[in-house]
Amino acid sequence: MLDSKNSAISAQTLVPTQTPLETKRPPDPAAHQKMPHVEVYWTAVTYKTVIIYAVLALAIIFSILYIASPNWFSSTFHKISTAMENSDSEAVAINQTQAKFVNLDGKVLVKKVDSVQWVEADFHTTLDKGDLVQTGAEGVARITFGDGTFYVVKSDTLITVEENSMASNKPTSVAVRINTGSVDLATPNWTSPDSKATVSVEDSTAQLHSNSRAAVKADPDKKETEIVMARGSADVQRGTERIELTQFQKATVPVGGPITKSDVLAPPELAEPLNLAPIVGENPKAMSIHFEWKPVQDAVSYTLRISATSMFTKTVKTATVNGTSAEITGLDPGDYFWNVSAMDQKKRSSEVSDTFKFTLVAQGKTQEMILDIDSTQLHGRVAEIIGRTEPGAALIVNGQPVPNIAPDGNFRHFTEPLTPGEHTIVVIGQNRRGGTAKKQVSIVVPK
Repeated sequence: MLDSKNSAISAQTLVPTQTPLETKRPPDPAAHQKMPHVEVYWTAVTYKTVIIYAVLALAIIFSILYIASPNWFSSTFHKISTAMENSDSEAVAINQTQAKFVNLDGKVLVKKVDSVQWVEADFHTTLDKGDLVQTGAEGVARITFGDGTFYVVKSDTLITVEENSMASNKPTSVAVRINTGSVDLATPNWTSPDSKATVSVEDSTAQLHSNSRAAVKADPDKKETEIVMARGSADVQRGTERIELTQFQKATVPVGGPITKSDVLAPPELAEPLNLAPIVGENPKAMSIHFEWKPVQDAVSYTLRISATSMFTKTVKTATVNGTSAEITGLDPGDYFWNVSAMDQKKRSSEVSDTFKFTLVAQGKTQEMILDIDSTQLHGRVAEIIGRTEPGAALIVNGQPVPNIAPDGNFRHFTEPLTPGEHTIVVIGQNRRGGTAKKQVSIVVPK
């Protein structure tokens, strides 16, 4: 017995102990056959394939719906299309009814009605009721409202947007208040006779009628407000006082005194150079450019101003002459704007005339340049000019640069809206070698 026990102990020490799970047993074929098992297979599918199948599925569903119930399908499709169109129309309408800047020169600041900070104005800035606009000593801003009314905020001016009502199918109403400074405004031909554009100063208001233009100035030194009509008519009111102004009339509204009305000089009508006319010369700076305008009754002198900017924040030439023409030299090649004002014997000045633009182009030493006008088409009052030139060349059509010229030199250009009548379209080109070319085409815009 002892020997048997020792043998067991000895065997136990020689063979490693095993847990019941580790005990090796012969495989049971029957158990293996009864054990459940799962086999997994997969196939890689790209996003493109998924999208194609999804589109095909939707097409099948829509086809079944259309075959089963064509009336329901058409009605549902129409509702979805209308909802999308209305959404786009509302977004466009909101954008079109907001007041925004279309010209900015110098320092122009804006303070939104819900903000305490002043920020620099840019062309993405929109204006709402209660917003403030302030221009610096050399700042000028041109603001357009949704109804087509323009307000030009002169330098050193602070205004408040008081109203911008643009409800559809209703009369429009826009208004600004001059806190200090001066504003020019012009109204379009409104579709509704009840539409109005107003500018107010202190306790007085000037309401312009359709197709009118006026200049309003608050003079703190004289303690009075001046409203001068350059076109159309307006109603000026302060309390129970009310007068009507017509073209070339001025209303003076003094503090503590009655409103007075008087006639003013008419602004001159410009003649030469024509608006958007190009002027070509070998040496533009030495050229003598002829400016001419029509005479104004009772005027004894005229002031000609030439600027490189449309807002005339900085003038490059100023000339006071007794006649109705002037010769100007010393201008570099580029775009220029010019206008004229008249003055009578009492040193009273008229409003400035309309502003014309001209382009001064340096003519190259060689005239060898390709410039052909293939055809012209009239789209309403807009002319389309189709032609070809040299690759890399620059073109100007009636004073406006052509922004899109194909790499092969082909170009299409749409002019600004033209007035009814005959027009001469002038195309000027300049290539990289310094050569220039000029072409002219005549277009008649029907009435």
